[in-house]
Amino acid sequence: MAAKKKGEAHAELVRRVGDVVRRMGAQSVIVSQTVAARFGLNTTDLECLDLIQLQGRVSAGELAAATGLTSGAVTALIDRMERAGYVERVDDPADRRRVLVRIRKGSIGDIEKVYAPLQKRMFGLWSQYSAADLEVVADFLSRSLELSVACVTELRNQKASRKPL
Repeated sequence: MAAKKKGEAHAELVRRVGDVVRRMGAQSVIVSQTVAARFGLNTTDLECLDLIQLQGRVSAGELAAATGLTSGAVTALIDRMERAGYVERVDDPADRRRVLVRIRKGSIGDIEKVYAPLQKRMFGLWSQYSAADLEVVADFLSRSLELSVACVTELRNQKASRKPL
């Protein structure tokens, strides 16, 4: 009987984690939409800026793979962000035939200022956890991210079951 209750409690906790992760994902989208609107960007452009910032510089192909956008859509996205002054194209030092995209120095300072209070509060929250707890959280998030990327890749490779509206 105790084992059954323990199993039910575990299943309930797994469900609760799933619910919170879904809500966190939805909240992340809402934050992105709110910040993007403030700067006249669409959310995809803002998220791509973040991907570029995280990696330092990326190729158009890497952006396409990360987002699922077509090569033409990625080119249009890069053109938009370049015209807006956020990114610049640079030669790949390892392969002169390839072009990379990076954030233009000083171009996202205003965006960073908008995120700064949230980031400060989040770092304050995360700092309350022990190193051991943070290792578990980092492992959970990393493995969840890898699983999500794999699932998105699988979905992209499947044919749509319904026509778009």
